[in-house]
Amino acid sequence: MPKNLIIFGSSRNDGGTKEAVEAVFGNRNVPAIDLLTQNISYYDYNNAHENDDFFAVIEEMTKADKIIFATPVYWYTMSAIMKTLFDRFTDLITVKKEPRKMLKGKECYVISCGADEKMPICFEEPFSATCNYLGMEYKGCFYYSTKIAHGEKQREINAQRELAAAFGENF
Repeated sequence: MPKNLIIFGSSRNDGGTKEAVEAVFGNRNVPAIDLLTQNISYYDYNNAHENDDFFAVIEEMTKADKIIFATPVYWYTMSAIMKTLFDRFTDLITVKKEPRKMLKGKECYVISCGADEKMPICFEEPFSATCNYLGMEYKGCFYYSTKIAHGEKQREINAQRELAAAFGENF
C-alpha cells in the first residue's frame, strides 16, 4: 500500500484547510507534518540555515509515495509558510542534491481551501511547475470552498463532499 504524507501549511491548524483534508480523507489516519511546528528558515544565498528542520521534512517526503500539500489560498497562491518550504527547495539544487534524486517520480497532490466558490485560475501553477522541475508527478488539486461548506444550499454541499470523496480515492 502506498505511503501518503500530508504537508500541512496553514497559519492555523483548525480551520478550512483541516476541514478540506478531513473531507478528502474522512476517518483515515494519514501521517502529516504541520509546518507550523517546524523551524524552517527563509531561503538565503549564504545557506545560513543548515540547522533548521528543512532537510528533516525532505527526508520524510522521500519516504512517501504520495505527497499531499495542504494549504489555504492566500492572495491567489499558497500560504506563506508553504511558500517558505517551496523556496527552500532551492537547497535541493545547491546544497544537498541527493534528496532531490529521491523525490523523482513521487506523486504530488494539493488540497486547498478558500472563501471563493472556485479556486483561482493561477493557483495550481507553482505546484505543477515545481513538481515538474524536481521530477515529481503533479496529479492535481482538490479545492474546498468554505463558502459552499458553510452555506445553506445542501445540493452544493453534497456535491462538494462527493468531489472530496472522489479525490480521496487517489489515496
